[in-house]
Order: sequence, then C-alpha cells, then structure tokens
Amino acid sequence: MQISDRILELIINSFWTILKPGLIYTIPLTLISFMIGLIIAIIVALIQISNLRILKGITSFYVWIIRGTPLLVQIFIIFYGLPSAGVTLEPLFASVIAFSLNVGAYSSETIRAAILSIHKGQWEAGDSLGMTYFQVLRRIILPQAAKVSIPPLFNAFIGLVKDTSLAANITVAEMFMVTQRIAAKTYEPLILYCEVAFIYLMFCTILSKIQSKAEEKLSIGQKI
Repeated sequence: MQISDRILELIINSFWTILKPGLIYTIPLTLISFMIGLIIAIIVALIQISNLRILKGITSFYVWIIRGTPLLVQIFIIFYGLPSAGVTLEPLFASVIAFSLNVGAYSSETIRAAILSIHKGQWEAGDSLGMTYFQVLRRIILPQAAKVSIPPLFNAFIGLVKDTSLAANITVAEMFMVTQRIAAKTYEPLILYCEVAFIYLMFCTILSKIQSKAEEKLSIGQKI
C-alpha cells in the first residue's frame, strides 16, 4: 500500500511531538514509580518473612487488594475517588502513587520468593559468625536474593513502561495522551496509534537488551 505524502508528513511531524512527552513524562514517571515501588516491595517482603503478625496481616491485605484489582481502577480511585474524601491530588502525583503501590505489591512477592529461595544454611552460617539477624540479611541474604530477583523485576519495569499509558485517563500528558490529541485533530487514529505503539516498542526493546546484558553478566558471575 502506497503511503500518501500527507500521511508521510503526518508521521514525520508527529514523531517528535509524541516522543518528547515520552522522554519528559513516560520515562521519569516509570523510573520514579518503580524506585518507590521497589522500596515498598522490600519493606513488605521483609515483613512477610518476619514474625510480626499484625504487620504481616496488613501487608497481606495490601498485596491482596492491589493484585486482585485492575490498575486502571486503582488509578481512578486515587484520582477521582479520593477528592470525595477531601483529598485532591495532581494527575502526575496520583499516577506515581498508583503505579508505586502496584509495583510494590507485585514486586514484594518476587522479592519474598527470592529471599525464601536462599538456603537456610546461609542464615546458620551468618549466625555462627556472630552476626545479628539484620547483618545476615544485609550482608548475605539480600545480595544473593537480588541476583535472583533482577530478571523478574526487570520484566516488571518494562511492563510499567507500557502501563504508564493508563495515566492518559487522568489527563497526564504522556505519550498516549498526546497521541490521542493529535488523532482527534487529524482524524488518523490508525496511523498515529501505530506510531505510538512503535515508540513504546523502541523503549521496551532497548530495555530488553539492557536486561539481557545484565542477566548475561549475572550468569557469568555465578559461574565464576
């Protein structure tokens, strides 16, 4: 199928217009949300493997709620629902909260499983050296668990890049929101949505390459 000059011009002119908010909003939103979510995940995972019953109950309830409801619904509750309770948030801030809580719940299970996969002998070895519980955890267990966790956590990060498109539903001017606006003006939704899909694909492909390199280095380190 031959592309008309008008369509070609539209693709070229809109490319930077779509890519720019990806660099300004999508990537920073992903990085900030993932870092906060990772902190939440580590805290939740550590509570889950502890003997703190009340806190374990609270964190289990949190993970159950987040994993059992759609991310879009969570975003809507935070942005559109909280104002009825007197809490009004900016769209970008609401997005960060929603994405961070979502990442925290899912990644906590990954980290918890990674910690539990470390042989009990590692704990006993640290204990025999006179280390405290937290010293064993920080110096022996977590470094090993981190190696196990990196591949699935990287997958979660790549997934979050795509999930940020949901922020368009609460008027965050990221890539998908900008694409919707251009499509509304030009009446070329197919071309423009394919173009933004291509840009998301570029981002995720680059991240997948980085993931492959990281996993390759980890496997080399484990062999050594």
